[in-house]
Amino acid sequence: MEIRIEHLDKFYGKKQALKDLNLTIREGMYGLLGTNGAGKTTMMKVLTTLTKKSGGTVSVCGIPVEQAGKVRAMVGYLPQDFSMYGGMSAYEAMDYLGVLSGLTRAERKTRIRPLLERVNLQENGKMKVRAMSGGMRRRLGIAQALLHDPKVLIVDEPTAGLDPEERVRFRNLLCEVAQNRIVILSTHIVGDVEATCEQIGVLDQGELIFDGTVEELLSLAEGQVYRAEISKLELQKVQESYSVTSILTTGGTAQIRFISETPPAFAAEVCKAGVEDAYLYLMHAERREF
Repeated sequence: MEIRIEHLDKFYGKKQALKDLNLTIREGMYGLLGTNGAGKTTMMKVLTTLTKKSGGTVSVCGIPVEQAGKVRAMVGYLPQDFSMYGGMSAYEAMDYLGVLSGLTRAERKTRIRPLLERVNLQENGKMKVRAMSGGMRRRLGIAQALLHDPKVLIVDEPTAGLDPEERVRFRNLLCEVAQNRIVILSTHIVGDVEATCEQIGVLDQGELIFDGTVEELLSLAEGQVYRAEISKLELQKVQESYSVTSILTTGGTAQIRFISETPPAFAAEVCKAGVEDAYLYLMHAERREF
């Protein structure tokens, strides 16, 4: 079970959104990182057959995306701008979407309640969708994406706008449903990928600039991350010279973490890189090459 992408291109008019993308994604959680506009959503839409590619080949579990009906039967999708029918209850919305998916009445009856329970909405089946919190609606979105028991689950920016508690709950849910499935988590929130994914891809300006494990990403920034305590008066000058990844101010001083390929001109010590440090190092290194 795998998704295979070879030499994928996508143009919107003269603008190229995806450039010669080559990627293989296998069972488990795969994190797709990148800034807004990097091409993540475009790639998701190609995989879900919502957008036609301009060039290259893409197959989902051995089926070319040109066979849209067969691919959609295997893929569950939670888009970034997901919305459901506000006037319906959670159960009614799931039932209606089940009809659209071609499920029989018996299949809908046996699947909907267990799915609502799985996403911790078993007590909210009669609640109107418009009365739900953002986190509840996102969990309902996962339930509808799983309704036809897909082999592949694709979620686009699922935790954007959620409070910290809902983010953790949602991430745990994704890890649970990743058993025996391919789950692609597309996001610009590094912490979500760090907490859930072993394999990571990074898109930048439509190009895949990294594909590997968390450990491999961390190794890129080894020896390049520093911490120091400086005067708040020096902070602006340091920010102009280095990529500062965190700042904690106390009184007249600031404790900072920053990235530098050479030892800085002021007192600082090398520290262990985190995923966010390594991601920012990769992005800055990539853009220096252009």
